[in-house]
Amino acid sequence: MIFLLSISLQTFAQDFDVAKWIQPVPATAKFGLPDYMVWCGTMVKGNDGKYYLFYSRWPRVKGHFAWVTDSEVAVAVSDNPTGPYKHVKVVLPKRDKKYWDADVTHNPTVYKFGKKYYLYYMGTRGTKVFTSAVSTSDPGWWEYRNNQRIGVAVANSPLGTWKRPEKPTIDTTLHSFDHQMCANPAVTQRPDGKILMVYKGVSEGKMPFGGVVYHGAAIADKPEGPFKKLPNRIFVKDSVKFAAEDPFIWYQQGKYWAIVKDFKGSFTNAGLSLALFESKDGLDWKPSKNALVTTAQIPWVTGIKQVTKLERPQLWLDKGIPKVLFCAVYDGSDNYNVAIPLKFIK
Repeated sequence: MIFLLSISLQTFAQDFDVAKWIQPVPATAKFGLPDYMVWCGTMVKGNDGKYYLFYSRWPRVKGHFAWVTDSEVAVAVSDNPTGPYKHVKVVLPKRDKKYWDADVTHNPTVYKFGKKYYLYYMGTRGTKVFTSAVSTSDPGWWEYRNNQRIGVAVANSPLGTWKRPEKPTIDTTLHSFDHQMCANPAVTQRPDGKILMVYKGVSEGKMPFGGVVYHGAAIADKPEGPFKKLPNRIFVKDSVKFAAEDPFIWYQQGKYWAIVKDFKGSFTNAGLSLALFESKDGLDWKPSKNALVTTAQIPWVTGIKQVTKLERPQLWLDKGIPKVLFCAVYDGSDNYNVAIPLKFIK
């Protein structure tokens, strides 16, 4: 009987089908700003019972690609997990040029561990100031892109003062998978209390892009680090140079899970999409049985809308159960965040 129960639980854990959890999206779930492009939504519930959405924003007049030259992390608040959210303030603004994250903060992902809040993010700096629309054809753009590093800011409350590290929490390592740059941090707490991070790196290669885009892992005893890098390479697909990015990872039902952006359907066979991965140890990952989470579309209560980009997946888990999938959206003319409600189905 014990053996049969074990098999049943194992099968249950391997058969997550996030696509079936997705519910109709209310109009309140869209969060944008008139004068800013909005991206990278990640939410945490405060001790006051309110919901705090951390997000990236940059001036709308500078266009979509200014995320790497002009982004800043801000926070919005709501009484409900799917909004409506109202902007409150910028939490990770520009700072002195001596710092690694002097000019840009981006890729936020927020967690509460113990009594403190932790905001993992990408920071960068550059020498050119863009005063108009930003283009990737400008060498100055690539300077910002290749200076990306990872940090973690700490606060006692979502609206409190966020203490930022003087040096990157995760820096590049010469001749490794993250030789060129590193960004897109995702973390979860392991059963042993340690913190697992999965993040994106670009290897050595022809400039300015660099080499292959990989993902690697690092472990820390505390949420703020220091992190020890591990040799594992994650979300790799044959000879594809840039298969996936934007991981969100979590631990549930005795396994590690990840939702990532699948650029061309390398893992879902569905074109641009979000893909579900699983792992027994958080280091060796494989596409889940039900790999497709969603294609680039939003099921609004008024009908399904196809969009150009659906990226940066972030879950809000309520007592360990996924309840909201946050995504960044580009619909061809506008950038905004959307909070997609989920109904966890066993």
